[in-house]
Amino acid sequence: MAPAPAERPDTGAHWLWTWALALPQSSKHQSTARRFIDWATSTAYIRSVARQEGWVAVPPGTRRSTYRSSGYQAAAPFSPHVLDAILSAKEPAQPPRPYTGIQYVSIPEFPAIGHKVGEEISQALTGKITVEQALGAAQTWVARQMEASGYIRGAAKAAP
Repeated sequence: MAPAPAERPDTGAHWLWTWALALPQSSKHQSTARRFIDWATSTAYIRSVARQEGWVAVPPGTRRSTYRSSGYQAAAPFSPHVLDAILSAKEPAQPPRPYTGIQYVSIPEFPAIGHKVGEEISQALTGKITVEQALGAAQTWVARQMEASGYIRGAAKAAP
């Protein structure tokens, strides 16, 4: 396991957007949202998920005590690296920068792209296709999606 490459290695790559819960000031349901956040990050909820679904299904990044649990450590042997990333997180690059974080791309298509690329990687990991086929199919799909979304022109033809 290794963090993503960063422009400034001294600040590292921590992907904080995946570990953050926010309550916007503009929310009309502040009290309800606060109660949800309190419940979703409570030790009672964490233990309930561990009991019903197993430690591997416990939401990461919500409680330091989760990372101290022997059950979680056994189910998630990478957990010390995750906790270290959370505790040492800083900005990944000097502002101004045209992106959020180091891995996240703030466009509506990003979740679909991640899903499609993940499907292709899964196919390669299970031996159904080669790594080269997975990467080629993912690149072609993403290029077509970027062209269809208006971000780039002619990419689908140029993709391998």
